Amino acid sequence: MRRLCGFTLIEVLITAAIVGTLATIALPMAEITVRRTHETELRRAVRDIRDALDAYKRASDEGRIQRSPDQSGFPQSLAALVDGVTDAKSPSGAKIYFLRRIPRDPFYSDTGVPAAQTWGSRSYDSPADAPKPGRDVFDVYSLSDQKGLNGVPYRQW
Repeated sequence: MRRLCGFTLIEVLITAAIVGTLATIALPMAEITVRRTHETELRRAVRDIRDALDAYKRASDEGRIQRSPDQSGFPQSLAALVDGVTDAKSPSGAKIYFLRRIPRDPFYSDTGVPAAQTWGSRSYDSPADAPKPGRDVFDVYSLSDQKGLNGVPYRQW
């Protein structure tokens, strides 16, 4: 008697059902993992930009960056953090750089937009609850309307 090797139709259907069930469980977990990764990138990017803004302000307060009395001491744009400014205390006119590049907002969907334009900016003169751009960049925030996994909107991070 000859025995055939292979799977029966029932075995194949049961295997497909098990794989389908595992996939429906794994897909939401994968989406949460991707979102957590984007949130980590957002935290890091906001922290890096804010640290650079604070370093610029410290350099301005130390007299290393020339400014007029009516200026706040913060840069006029995010580009100044990358392009650098002339060190007023350096006899050779060396530049001070605060960032190598401006990080992108990971929740900004259009990848064709320059990184500096993916952030909302708040000027020194605008209130915290209604940030508006102005003569300088005091703070940055995400332009995303989404809420984080912690329930706080990304623009408030």
